Amino acid sequence: MKPNFFVFCEGETEIAYVKFLRSLYRAPIQVIVKKGKSNISEDYIERSQNEYVRTEQDKVFLMYDLDVDGMLEQLQKIPNAELIVSNPCIELWFLLHYQEQKSEISSVKCVQKYQKVSKGYKKGVLSEEEKAVFTKNRESAVERAKKLATFQNPSTTVFKLLEELKG
Repeated sequence: MKPNFFVFCEGETEIAYVKFLRSLYRAPIQVIVKKGKSNISEDYIERSQNEYVRTEQDKVFLMYDLDVDGMLEQLQKIPNAELIVSNPCIELWFLLHYQEQKSEISSVKCVQKYQKVSKGYKKGVLSEEEKAVFTKNRESAVERAKKLATFQNPSTTVFKLLEELKG
C-alpha cells in the first residue's frame, strides 16, 4: 500500500498548488485545510488523519507562510511533521520558477513581483500557463530555493515536498 502524504495548509493558493502537485505526480496527497482561528496542533493533525486508511509510511507536511508572528515556533512544536514553509509567502516559491530572489521582501511586494512575471495571477487560482512554468522550471526553482537560508526572509522549503513526491 502506498503511503499517504497529508498536507496541512490554510490558504486557497496552497490548496490549489498542492492539488496541482497531486495531479502532476499522481500521488496520494490528502489536502487538509485548517479552518477557523484555532492553532494547528499535534492533536488536530491526529484527529484529521483518522478519516483515512493509514500506513506506517504516511508522511505529514505543514505548508504555511511565515509572515505571521510566532508561526514558525508553533509549527516546530509539532513532532513527526515536515515543515514546508515560505517566508514571507508561497508566492516566493512561485517567483523562484522565474528568477532568483535574494533580498528580504514583504508578502505584498512578493505577490506584486510575481504578478509582473506571471500576468493575470490571482491568489487561489493557478492558470494553465502557470502550471506549465511550474512543471518546466521546477528544477531551477529547487536550485534557487536551496541557496536561501532556511526560515529566513526570503526562503522556502516547498522543494522538500517535490523531492518526496519524486521519490
